[in-house]
Amino acid sequence: MNAITHAVTKGTFSLDGQTFDVENNVWIVGDNKEVVVIDAPHDVDTIMAAVDGRSVKAIICTHAHDDHVRVAPELSDRTGAPIWLHPDDEEVWDLTHPERHWDKDLAEGQQISVGGIDLWVIHTPGHAPGAICLYASDLGCLFSGDTLFKGGPGATGRSFSDEDVIKDSIRRKLFALPDETVVHTGHGPSTTIGAEADELGR
Repeated sequence: MNAITHAVTKGTFSLDGQTFDVENNVWIVGDNKEVVVIDAPHDVDTIMAAVDGRSVKAIICTHAHDDHVRVAPELSDRTGAPIWLHPDDEEVWDLTHPERHWDKDLAEGQQISVGGIDLWVIHTPGHAPGAICLYASDLGCLFSGDTLFKGGPGATGRSFSDEDVIKDSIRRKLFALPDETVVHTGHGPSTTIGAEADELGR
């Protein structure tokens, strides 16, 4: 089985009184025995099918918008895995799950190891205050959530977001990675650091 498994879920994203239809990427990283799940959007059964019987060690939320955490508690209940989130996203998390707190805090520079793969937490505020990316140097890739997409930064037109902050996060932290790093995004196709650095400018 590949070190990275990809699934797509369909549902909605709601914030500031508006709701949109979206498709979300779910990235599952590990080996044949154990994995972490990156983001828990709309459909637990789709995620569990991609996990395919492996032990889930953690549910890592790249940020707390509802389309990334909606089924995190249910997935945690199904698998016994803790939910990880950066504490700066507490106010955003409480919009979706006021009745339940996440289990463990993410922090800049934290290392999470699963199935012989090391994931490094990079705090990239801007799209949301607690937005993070996960860098897997052994795999030559970055899991960017909604911080960086093919075509540029994530959206910043809603509450809790800031365009200047997200661009600073990307330029200082993500564009420091090797240009050939593959960027696996929260929505849509993957890209590379080099392609987006050329587009946005360093």
